Amino acid sequence: MSKKTNTKYNKWQFWLDRGGTFTDVIGKSADGKIISCKLLSENPEQYKDAAIQGIRNLLSLSASDNIPMDRIESIKMGTTVATNALLEREGERTLLAITKGFGDILRIGYQQRPKIFAIDIQLPDMLYSEVIEIDERLDVNGNIIKELDTNHSIKQLKNAYDKGYRSIAIVLLHGYRYQEHESKLKGIAESIGFEQISVSHEVSPLMKIVPRGDTTVVDAYLSPILRRYVNQVESALGRSGEEKGRLMFMQSNGGLTDARFFQGKDAILSGPAGGVVGMVKTGNSAGFEKLIGFDMGGTSTDVSHYANEYERTVETQVAGVRVRAPMMSIHTVAAGGGSILHFDGSRYRVGPDSAGAKPGPACYRNGGPLTVTDCNVMLGKLKPELFPKVFGPNADQELDTKIVEEKFIALAEEISLATKKTVTPNDVAEGYLSIAVQSMANAIKKISVERGHDLSDYTLSCFGGAGGQHACMVADSLGMKRIYLHPLAGVLSAFGMGLADTRTINDLAIESYLDKELIDTLNHNFVNLELQGKKEMTAQGLDADKLQYSRRVYLRYQGSDSALAIQFDDYSALKHSFEKIHKSRFSFISPEKKIIVESIQSEVSCENGRTESDHSRYSPSKS
Repeated sequence: MSKKTNTKYNKWQFWLDRGGTFTDVIGKSADGKIISCKLLSENPEQYKDAAIQGIRNLLSLSASDNIPMDRIESIKMGTTVATNALLEREGERTLLAITKGFGDILRIGYQQRPKIFAIDIQLPDMLYSEVIEIDERLDVNGNIIKELDTNHSIKQLKNAYDKGYRSIAIVLLHGYRYQEHESKLKGIAESIGFEQISVSHEVSPLMKIVPRGDTTVVDAYLSPILRRYVNQVESALGRSGEEKGRLMFMQSNGGLTDARFFQGKDAILSGPAGGVVGMVKTGNSAGFEKLIGFDMGGTSTDVSHYANEYERTVETQVAGVRVRAPMMSIHTVAAGGGSILHFDGSRYRVGPDSAGAKPGPACYRNGGPLTVTDCNVMLGKLKPELFPKVFGPNADQELDTKIVEEKFIALAEEISLATKKTVTPNDVAEGYLSIAVQSMANAIKKISVERGHDLSDYTLSCFGGAGGQHACMVADSLGMKRIYLHPLAGVLSAFGMGLADTRTINDLAIESYLDKELIDTLNHNFVNLELQGKKEMTAQGLDADKLQYSRRVYLRYQGSDSALAIQFDDYSALKHSFEKIHKSRFSFISPEKKIIVESIQSEVSCENGRTESDHSRYSPSKS
């Protein structure tokens, strides 16, 4: 069976999602047929890079064959490279250049303690390796108090360069308002030879030095890692010249960008964002306007909320690091198909550690521990005869039910002995499965019920390699009546890469009271942001006449710290929309308080090639 669609230029397109456990690959052939395959993300005995191997498999190439880039129109990819580098602290060695007297401000942060009652306070390691303090100072309005000491700054940056630093984050106090000092420092760093220069007014042009500084450091820390990965992919593809197969990456905001413009700060939710796009596009095609995304993979589960528009967050915390950049609002819990089952002598526990791709669950025949996937094997929900023979040391065996049964029998005996209550292996498997389901259901409640949304109006869109296995149990736990499973649900994050638009988002700090006189000023500011976005999009070779524009303002009450995103409109409509959303989110409004326009956000997008809305017929790869 195959689904035929019109393929531009009659060439192949590839859409990939490189996850923590599996890499999903979808190819749309020259005749419009959609083919999919799934590979272990880490399998060094079989291949070096799963994404490249997936392309080879779909093109039926041997290890010695070159990839024919003249037959490929585009490659669109989501990757966990940046996320993994952040989690494992394996980014680029980074220098922080900050205003004199503020060298410790990012370490101090908001003085939040990860564990409020801990006596021994363990703070996350900072991403930068060294700080230099720049002799300059601006006031809150951007007026110069002390000019930049250029000569001393040159000496400081040269000394750091001689120590081996090649990546620098430039963060000056009030630099978002007065950019000349940061720009001068950038010029100095370029002349000295720094290869990665992240400047705060370019990376995060908003007030509050702590999140602005953290985001700039993240960008400097991760961008070189991404650049090396992009170069590695291009080298493996034998790609040279923009005309030979355009390489694009998914950003955290749900939009694609050319590989040349892929930045560290925009890569942290690269893979999960593709899943949200796929969930929304396919759900809308099926007639659903309110969706809860349930993306269960091998390592974790990502849940998301959609009600007629994408939900994005401007500031979030990832791996103990504050990041302020537009990204899909996705809540993650450490419960996936590979989550390891634990028994501490009195209670069951699922995760947060995962068996990953290697060794994987016990049924993979690589000596792995019992996991959530093994629960489903034990209960007969996963049948080995329906799976390809790709397991074991030589990747040529079927799922192992025997070892799963043996391990559950042993675990049941251990639990019975410890609790003095007889349990069967099936009881144990069902118990662990119910714990995993409850963990995932609680995550969905956090993004929906706790924010005033009635789940009875929503459809549960299940995807990811393990989503379908648990769809009904999760829906029952939440009282949801509708479940949507797309034919490509197992690889929907990769499918979302193919459905996504190219997108750029730019912000501007405002910090003014909302009144009728401000609207004209905001209109003028939006025009400038849209010109900037248009320039960025046309630099990627996109037609300016096909660009679409969206305007948002972030509003909050004076004295509060919770800004809400509102579609830009006239004064009365803005005020009404803000109060309506504030009432829904927080259950109250404060008419006596003034409304602050914290910032504005311009989004410029361009639709890419589309497949037809009916994707019910496709061909899974046999390889």
